[in-house]
Amino acid sequence: MRVFWFLLLTMVVVVTAVTLAVVGGGGSAVLQDVPPERLTDPLPAARPVGRADIDALRLPMALRGYRMADVDDALARLGAELAERDARIAELESTLAGDRAAAVTTG
Repeated sequence: MRVFWFLLLTMVVVVTAVTLAVVGGGGSAVLQDVPPERLTDPLPAARPVGRADIDALRLPMALRGYRMADVDDALARLGAELAERDARIAELESTLAGDRAAAVTTG
């Protein structure tokens, strides 16, 4: 019977010690409050995004992977810039085709 009480008391002491260590009781700071890591938009605002900007892009990690909002923001920015570039390329190709057609009819 004494062994039972000894084991029970030991188990209570161990559980209490582990709980205090994890919660930070007793003046120890095992788990500290840390502000969440946030993306500070490393993509340039004053110029178009380049290949080096994409290579340097590092998204902050969350508990289970990447932070969805940061990934969504980066992808939205890249998608908008790609659409703008595609529109500019189409405009330049159209202008070039018109210039070529004009050169053929006059030449």
